[in-house]
Amino acid sequence: MTATSKTTNTNSLYRFYRWFFFRARGDSPFKTILIHGALITACIFAVYPVLRVITISLRPNDTLLTTSLALIPENATLNNYQDVLFGTENRTSDFFLWVWNSLSIVIVTSTLSVTLAAISAYAFSRFRFPGRTPAMVFLLTTQMIPAGMLLLPLFIMLAKLQMINSAMGLVIAYSVSSVPLTIWTIKGYYDTIPVDLEEAALIDGANRVTVFTKIILPLSTPALAIAFLFSFMGGWSEYLVARVVLQKNEIYTWPLGIFTFAQQFTVSWGKFAAASVLIAIPAMILFLYASKWLISGLTLGSVKG
Repeated sequence: MTATSKTTNTNSLYRFYRWFFFRARGDSPFKTILIHGALITACIFAVYPVLRVITISLRPNDTLLTTSLALIPENATLNNYQDVLFGTENRTSDFFLWVWNSLSIVIVTSTLSVTLAAISAYAFSRFRFPGRTPAMVFLLTTQMIPAGMLLLPLFIMLAKLQMINSAMGLVIAYSVSSVPLTIWTIKGYYDTIPVDLEEAALIDGANRVTVFTKIILPLSTPALAIAFLFSFMGGWSEYLVARVVLQKNEIYTWPLGIFTFAQQFTVSWGKFAAASVLIAIPAMILFLYASKWLISGLTLGSVKG
């Protein structure tokens, strides 16, 4: 191959690279098809497990595996949902108790976490005090420790506080784990709010509390909503810490409760799947409600100057 042909091939590859990566998406049908194909494939991989859980919940006789690939099985029934919600002749249902316990715990946890994080993040964002940078690094470092390593010291601490088998003990455990990341999330958003707004309010006679509650918090609604959502989802689906802290059926959260369908030698797969589908409904409603803040809360802090 001559030098001229090598140069021609190199230029061709370079032109293809420029055309594929830098041309406007609407002007490149091949790129559009490739991107949409990748997105559709990703959606299929994400949705398929959920559809299979729904299929298992509709099967009679706790059947887990079949040769049929139909999403709606033959002899589909809603008996599993009825048994989960209202119980059977041999067993009463505690499903609504589990949901209530989970909701009360995660709502208190999320509210407490966002409140503490909003105040702390404002201090980190607006004030320069000794130890500010090391404290921020320490908060970030705590998120790198696996949750399993914290179970033993967490259990010892709650035991000394006499908070084992207590909803408040679980609230404290969840809040401690969610506050550091929430502080980082909200602080990044506070940094995008111009300081001039606060200085103007201070000149007009407002104090720091008024500035924080009347100016900063209303402008930070997207970040606060996303922080609340992340804290809610973290506590809503958490199992390991709840397994250690809660040991009484009457205060079980739903992750602990649905595992009662798994006995020593048998598993009620249909009821297990039906409970999983029902549990997803509150989270889905919350995501749909918070969708108007989701994009701005995650990205606005990275594009403002």
